[in-house]
Amino acid sequence: MEPETAVEAVVEAEAPVEPVAVPEAAEPAAPVEAEQPVAPETVAPPEQVVPQPVEAEVVAPAEPVEVVQPEAVVPAEPEQPVQVEQPEVVAPVQVEQPVQAEAVVEPEPAQVPEPVVVQPEPVEQVALAETVVPEPVVAEQPEAPAEAVALTELPAEAAVETPVDAPAEVPAAPAGVPAESAAQPVPEPRAPVQQQELAADPVQPVEAAEPAPPAEEAVEPAEVQPEPEPDRTAPQPTPEPATQAEPVTDAEDGTGPEVIETPELDEQPVEQPTAEAAAPQEPFTAPAPGYDDAEREAVLRVMRERRDIRNGFRSDPIPHEVLLRVLEAAHTAPSVGHSQPWDFVVIRSAETRRSMHELAQRQREAYAKSLPKGRAKQFKELKIEAILDTPVNIVVTADPTRGGRHTLGRHTQPQMAPYSSALAVENLWLAARAEGLGVGWVSFFDEREMVRALGLPEHLEVVAYLCVGYVDEFPEEPELLQAGWSKRRPLSWVVHEETYGRRALPGEEPHDLLQETISAIRPLDAKALGEAWERQKRMTKPAGALGMLEIISAQLSGLSRMCPPPIPEPAAVAIFAGDHGVHAQGVTAWPQEVTAQMVANFLGGGAVCNAFAAQVGAEVCVVDVGVATDLPATPGLLPRKVRKGTSDFTTGPALTREEVLAAIEVGIETARDLVAAGNKALLTGEMGIANTTASAALICVYTGADASEVTGRGTGINDEMHARKVDVVRRALDLHQPDASDPIGVLAAVGGLEHAAMAGFLLGGASLRTPVILDGVSAGAAALVARAIAPEALAACIA
Repeated sequence: MEPETAVEAVVEAEAPVEPVAVPEAAEPAAPVEAEQPVAPETVAPPEQVVPQPVEAEVVAPAEPVEVVQPEAVVPAEPEQPVQVEQPEVVAPVQVEQPVQAEAVVEPEPAQVPEPVVVQPEPVEQVALAETVVPEPVVAEQPEAPAEAVALTELPAEAAVETPVDAPAEVPAAPAGVPAESAAQPVPEPRAPVQQQELAADPVQPVEAAEPAPPAEEAVEPAEVQPEPEPDRTAPQPTPEPATQAEPVTDAEDGTGPEVIETPELDEQPVEQPTAEAAAPQEPFTAPAPGYDDAEREAVLRVMRERRDIRNGFRSDPIPHEVLLRVLEAAHTAPSVGHSQPWDFVVIRSAETRRSMHELAQRQREAYAKSLPKGRAKQFKELKIEAILDTPVNIVVTADPTRGGRHTLGRHTQPQMAPYSSALAVENLWLAARAEGLGVGWVSFFDEREMVRALGLPEHLEVVAYLCVGYVDEFPEEPELLQAGWSKRRPLSWVVHEETYGRRALPGEEPHDLLQETISAIRPLDAKALGEAWERQKRMTKPAGALGMLEIISAQLSGLSRMCPPPIPEPAAVAIFAGDHGVHAQGVTAWPQEVTAQMVANFLGGGAVCNAFAAQVGAEVCVVDVGVATDLPATPGLLPRKVRKGTSDFTTGPALTREEVLAAIEVGIETARDLVAAGNKALLTGEMGIANTTASAALICVYTGADASEVTGRGTGINDEMHARKVDVVRRALDLHQPDASDPIGVLAAVGGLEHAAMAGFLLGGASLRTPVILDGVSAGAAALVARAIAPEALAACIA
C-alpha cells in the first residue's frame, strides 16, 4: 500500500452539490511500499499560508476532475465533516467546525513537538472508484516545521466526527461509481517532510479539539484504508472506531462449528487488527470419506440379514478359499490393547462332532428341567444346535494370558479378553453371511468339560462353538422370534442421552416414559370383541354358563385383536418389594426385617406364590424397588431400588413426586422386559411389611369410603392394633388431604414404592396389549391409581 499525503476536510454546504476542482500539491510525496522502510526525501521549503475566503476560481468546472489516487478510497459523505485521525501527537489537531455555504474555513493547526512513526497495517487492495464529490470548502494546510513525522498508514477505520461528535469509520466507495475518482484528494502541505523508518507502534486515533491559537504544525500525510464494501441494499450504520472493532472469530476459539464449516467467510474483505492478523487460522479440512450409498447399504444389509441358523443346513462342503476369507475377516477384528486373544479350532471330523453333540444334549436336558412348565413346553419345540448337520464346526477361544501381565486395557477389566474374542465371532459371522454361509452359535456346554474333550490348554476360555455351512435359505426374521420365544425390543427403549433413563434417539428430544406409555394405551378392539361375543352365542351352552370366563375370553380377544385369542402363556409373576415408614406407628405385629426375609424365600422357591406359579407354569421374579436393607445378588432378583423404604406418612409425605415417578418407571420397564422375553401374560405380586396400611389410604382416596370400611387386619392383628391402624389411616388423610385428580400426588402423600411400581406395571402391560392379572388388596389399590392416570388401562386388567 502507498501512504497518502493529503488530509481532507469536508464542510456542510447549503448550495446545490457540484463537483469541485482540487488544487494539485506542489510536490507529491514519493510512493512508499507497504511494510518497507522509506528513505527520506526533501521537498519544497515551507510557505506561510494565510487563510483566505473561498474565491470563485476554486469552483470546479461542470465536469468533475478525475484524479487517480492509488490504494486509498475516501468517499465524500455529504452533510458530515470528516475528522482525520493523527498518530500520537501531543497537541490535538484542530479542525474548524462545519460552516454554511460561502463561509471561510480557517483550520487551526497545532504544534507537534516530536515525530512519531508507526508500522503500517497490511490491507487488502480495493479498486478505486470515480465519484462526484459535493462542493466542499477546501482548507489549505499550514506550513510545517523542517522536521516532520514519517509517512504513516492510518488504521482501516479512520475516525469521522459527526455533528454529535460520534466516531465513525469511513465507508468504502459505493458500488457502481467509476473507478477513476473514488475520492477527491486535498492539496498537500507545502512543507519539507523527512520520511523516517516506519515503526511497529499502531496509530492511536486523536479526535479534533476546540480551535487553538495558530501555530506551525507538521502535518503528517495519512492513508485511509478502505472498509469492506457495505450492503448496497440497506442503509449502513455508523461503524465503530478501529480500536473497538472485533476480530473475525477464529476456528480454534470454540465459538461454534459454523466457523469451520463455512470457509467462504475467509473470502469476505474483513479487516483484522495487526495482532490478530499474525495468528494463523486452522485451515478447513474435510473428514475422511465414507462409503458410497451402494457400499454402505451392502454393509448394513449383511448386518440386518445375519441370522443364528439352526434349521435348513446343507451338507455341501465349504471351499478352502471361502473358509480362509471368513477366518481372515475374523482375525481382523478389534481387540482391547491389540491383544488378539483369539484362537480358532476348525473341526471337520465326524467323530469329534458327535462327541460335542453328546455334550450339548446333556446340557439341553438339564436346562429344560429348570424351566417353568410354560417355558419348558416352548423349549421342547426348539432346535438348539446343528453340530451334526454342518460340515465345519469352529471353536473360538480366548487366552487371558496373551499379551503378558501388562496388556493395555486389561488392568482393571480382565474380562476384555473374552470380549475381544466375541468381536472376532461377529466378524466371522458377517463374513460368512456375505459368502452365503449360515452360522449357528451353540452355548449348551459345560466349558471345562469341552476344554478337556477337545484337548485344549487349560488356561483357555471357550467363547463360542459355531456350526458353519450352506443353507437352503436365510429366514426373514430370527428363528426364536418366529417361534415366539422372544420379541425384538424397539431402539427407542435402549438409547439414552447423557444419563441412563433419559431416553432419546439422535435428533429427537428426550421423551417422558410415563407419557409415552400412556399414549400407547388403546381401548379393546371393537371388531374382535364383537366376534368373541358372537362366537359364544353359537356355542352349545346356556348363555352365561361359564360366568367370568366368558367375559375374560372376550377381553382377551379385544386385547389381542384376534378371535379366538391366543392362549396367554407363558406367564411371569413380578413381586414388587418395599418397606414403609408408617411401620413405626405400630400397625403390624411383624418387624420390618421380615420384608427382606420373605424376598429371600420367594427367590428360593419356598413361598406359596412359588407353588401357585409352578402349577400354572409361570416364572417368578422379585423387584427390589424399596427394601430397607441391601439384598445380595441372586438369580431372579431385579435390583431397582428407588430408596430404602418410604417415610412415615403420619408426619409428612411418604415420597417425593420424583421418587413416585421413578418407581412408576420401574414398573413400566419391568413389564417391557418380561413381555420382550416372550411372556404373554403378567401377574402382580407385592411384599412389604405394613403395606396394607398404605393400601387402605389409597382405596379411601379413590372410593370415598371410610377408613374403617377398607382397613383390614393384614397378617392377623388384634382389635387394639386394628383400631390403631384405622386411626393412622384417618390421620394421614386429614393431614395430606390428597386430591384424587392428582394420582402422582396421592402416591407421594400416602402410597408406597411397590404401589407406584405396580401402577406402572399395569400401565406398561396395557400399553403392550398384554393381560395383567391382579392379586391382592395392594394390587387392587395400585389399579385404582393406574385408572386415575390412564382410564383405558383397566381394559388389560383381570381380577
